[in-house]
Amino acid sequence: MSHHPLTDARQRHHPSLFRSFFQGSFPCSTACRTPGKRLDMVISSGHDMLLEKDYAALAEQHLFTARDGARWHLIEKIPNQYDWQSFLPMIAAAQRQNLQIIWELAHFGYPDHLNIWKAEFVDHFSRFARAMAQLMRDEGIEQPFFTPVNQISFWSWAGADVAWFNPHAAGRGKELKRQLVRASLAAIHAIREVYPDARFVLTDPLVQIAHHADNPDSKPYADAQHQAQFEAWDMLAGRLDKELGGSEDCLDILGLNYYPDNHWFFPDRPMSLDDPARVPLHILLAQCWQRFQRPMLIAETGAEGEARAPWLQEISENVAVALDQGIAVEGVSLYPVVEYPAWADDRRSPGPLFGLADPNGNRNLHEALALVLRSQQIKFTRRDQTG
Repeated sequence: MSHHPLTDARQRHHPSLFRSFFQGSFPCSTACRTPGKRLDMVISSGHDMLLEKDYAALAEQHLFTARDGARWHLIEKIPNQYDWQSFLPMIAAAQRQNLQIIWELAHFGYPDHLNIWKAEFVDHFSRFARAMAQLMRDEGIEQPFFTPVNQISFWSWAGADVAWFNPHAAGRGKELKRQLVRASLAAIHAIREVYPDARFVLTDPLVQIAHHADNPDSKPYADAQHQAQFEAWDMLAGRLDKELGGSEDCLDILGLNYYPDNHWFFPDRPMSLDDPARVPLHILLAQCWQRFQRPMLIAETGAEGEARAPWLQEISENVAVALDQGIAVEGVSLYPVVEYPAWADDRRSPGPLFGLADPNGNRNLHEALALVLRSQQIKFTRRDQTG
């Protein structure tokens, strides 16, 4: 695969969409790994008890935009009744710290009383989205950002192809993808009734799937799987499965979740970091830009242990190349920005900027990562000023 840029040289893009280019994403999954056993990463990370400190810590690192989540399963325990006591403190703390939040509505979780396969799921989600937007307007939030459903494609695969978490199905991934697109579209329309100027960050993994040189016959299958990563965005835009109701005005900001292991050979052979077949991030960004012409946020990125600082360096350098090519990358968000205990034995969590809290509620800062972060913040500010 060619590593040449897919865009012509053009005027450098100057990010302006968010309060800060570098951001932090809080862990807020509420998936049920096994039926009846829910994980709440807002609790397991200690974030629920440390909202004020966590938001203040981000601001101290010049991270003035963050991704965080409302927990639908807590808010709508009783059908069509909303208890906001888990969410209001988050709004208040963010306002006090002058932090801009991109709010997730469903991060792999939903109320126990709902069947995700039924039309009622979409109806409930739409009503919840509208109620949440109205609450935020009542609380004085202006120009909000939302992610209706986090990682439609990943949730569809993990929840309905391999039964890794809810809804614990197999072989129904495409069906769940269509349902989650319906729910996302319904939420977008409902929120716009309250906030016509709301913006939406639509997240999914950004991956490279290639054929290995020793298996040339797999190329068409690898190419098809690589292209399938765009299906949810195509559905939201009404380019695919038009009966779902998608339209171009519903495809707003692309949220790209990108990690070191987002490259592999078809069907599932890992690709090493130094493999010559590995396509640089700036090329993957160019592919997305060429296809969608939408602003992009690297909504999650991080690496393990001592790799986390050089990883951010590499990400930043690739993003700088993309910006120089006129590609509208609007930010880079570190995930997880605070540590959480591993929520599955077979899932390793990337290294955070802040560790788990001690008994006094204090989190250790990863100094090497913080140093690279500050260096890149200065570089990107200077680039923007001189461009």
